[in-house]
Amino acid sequence: MAIKRVRAHHLAQMKADGTPITMLTSYDAITTRIFDEIGTDMLLVGDSYANVMLGFDSTTSVGIDEMVVATGAVARNAKRAFVVADLPFGSYETSHEDAVANAVKLIKAGASAVKLEGGVRMAETIRAIVNAGINVVAHIGYTPQSENALGGPRVQGRGDAAEQIRQDARAVQDAGAIAVVLELVPAPIATDITRELTIPTIGIGAGEHTDGQVLVWTDMAGMSDWQPSFVKVFGEVGMALKNAAQAYNDAVRSRSFPDSDHRFNQ
Repeated sequence: MAIKRVRAHHLAQMKADGTPITMLTSYDAITTRIFDEIGTDMLLVGDSYANVMLGFDSTTSVGIDEMVVATGAVARNAKRAFVVADLPFGSYETSHEDAVANAVKLIKAGASAVKLEGGVRMAETIRAIVNAGINVVAHIGYTPQSENALGGPRVQGRGDAAEQIRQDARAVQDAGAIAVVLELVPAPIATDITRELTIPTIGIGAGEHTDGQVLVWTDMAGMSDWQPSFVKVFGEVGMALKNAAQAYNDAVRSRSFPDSDHRFNQ
């Protein structure tokens, strides 16, 4: 499907047509231009910005002001992709009013939708943001902002807990979410939810039968020291960058750069 600018109704149509939806994280202008140019459907300004770009140990360390800056950088450079921005921890749990106000900040920065974590317990918050005229992408299963309560990155929805995941999925759809991320959900459960819901499901560690997939781009491109087991590395960008930087250092130290071919001619 040739799309000039991806919008919420295109995502719904892709689910209906069985067209897989591609989604990657992005936090800056350079990577956004690359991912957008090759036709990535959705770009997520994730709160993983805290870990990937700012060096924090947890996603909970990033605040709304940092997310606004990163969202603006991505939105200004995405010409086709549907930009989703995470509401960071502490920006939507306190009240519906706070949630709407902070969602507005991300939309003003250029996002097409905001994302927040939680199912049944966050349904009314989702409804409040939707009622303010803002697209919401939900996030259920393993929710990184709640990693302390969940005991770390663990699969959610095994055994008797499967019904809670299903209830969460139905609740966010009923509240008006336009899509839902399923993270670390057993593949059979994610498959059932995808069949049941009318909104698209975006999987991460949730098997191959969701409507789309999302990865943190540095994991996908081999930029991380460690990747989760569900991540496939599609390119060794980290090693290529390391080699380029080493070659530059060597050339400067040996005075082979700059040379006669690389002078600014006044």
